[in-house]
Amino acid sequence: MEDLIKAIDDMLNDELIKIVISNKINKENKYNKISIFLKENKKKEYYQIEKYTDKQVFHENIEKEELRDKILEFVYNNYKQLNGWSEKTTFDMKISKKGKILLSKSKTNNTKLSNKSHNKEKNYILKEGTIIKPLIDLGVFTKEGKVVNSKYDKYKQINRFIEIIDDEIKKKDYKELTILDFGCGKSYLTFVLYHYFVEIKKINVKMIGLDLKEDVINKCNKIAKAYNYENLHFELGDINGFKYNNKVDMVITLHACDTATDYALYNAIKWNAKMIFSVPCCQHELNAQMKSENLNILTNYGIIQERIAALMTDSIRGNLLEYMGYKTQLLEFIDIAHSPKNILIRASKNKVSDEKKNIVLNEVNNLIKEFNFNPTLYKLLESDLKNLK
Repeated sequence: MEDLIKAIDDMLNDELIKIVISNKINKENKYNKISIFLKENKKKEYYQIEKYTDKQVFHENIEKEELRDKILEFVYNNYKQLNGWSEKTTFDMKISKKGKILLSKSKTNNTKLSNKSHNKEKNYILKEGTIIKPLIDLGVFTKEGKVVNSKYDKYKQINRFIEIIDDEIKKKDYKELTILDFGCGKSYLTFVLYHYFVEIKKINVKMIGLDLKEDVINKCNKIAKAYNYENLHFELGDINGFKYNNKVDMVITLHACDTATDYALYNAIKWNAKMIFSVPCCQHELNAQMKSENLNILTNYGIIQERIAALMTDSIRGNLLEYMGYKTQLLEFIDIAHSPKNILIRASKNKVSDEKKNIVLNEVNNLIKEFNFNPTLYKLLESDLKNLK
């Protein structure tokens, strides 16, 4: 015990910026690893502890004065290794089976490890300090381009959506794109997207927003004109019956209610769109159809059935997109604490093997059979599914 205290004190003679406690002695110890970081918030320094189990990370903040006792509490009879880093020194402490303390240290430059900011600054695509008119009018930015404190979550959500699109866009050197936005609503994201494509990516885009509300369409066209967004315009129309005879590169559908998402996805497939981005909403169709003889446990409780049906709806959509030749991902779009609409379907035109197509279609057919489903997108694609089999 004395040797352990002496070694810890030797390490703490330097201001440690990072500490890792690992190699647990007892398998019953639920924490596999403990990491400790020097942080600063409002000019006050403290240590943040991260305790890792197999599936979770638990956080705890402590005063600097508590560090010595905490390390001793964590390590003694629990772990066999302790690593520490100050700005100029790296420490490596090991405890043998017989309890012998082996401490080594070396001179190193560890300044890159120093990150005292409580919230690590993220390199957002829509950078604070930039004059972005849609974000100013939305109330997310001030006129000077600063994020309004109460709108910071919205700022992060918008950036997250742009990042998901940017991940696809940067794969190719696009010079021009035709983009259709179904159910654009108040369209703040449509305006922000136009700014992203034209001002940041320098891509020549033609964007069309579609919505059922005439007053919304008129207002959005006036705003686009005021912003001098020459290649952005809005049309009145229904997703179901919308006709467009020119090339379409990207289809976006955010919170299109229930089967409106299916019609948007179907149109995108028929146009052979290169990219599809869809955030489904209000998924009632499969919930109303859901019946099962073998898995009643999923239908006994209304709230469970509702959530399972919504997830199954998006799983079917994802598989059908794969079958139609799209590499498809289901991504978290908005943290569930902020909104329940937190799944985004991202699909890009790609080569999908016949083997993969057969697998994903069989999965859909098995799910339909088990729960008595009759999904809209499946019905819309029925002739294509038969022809491609």
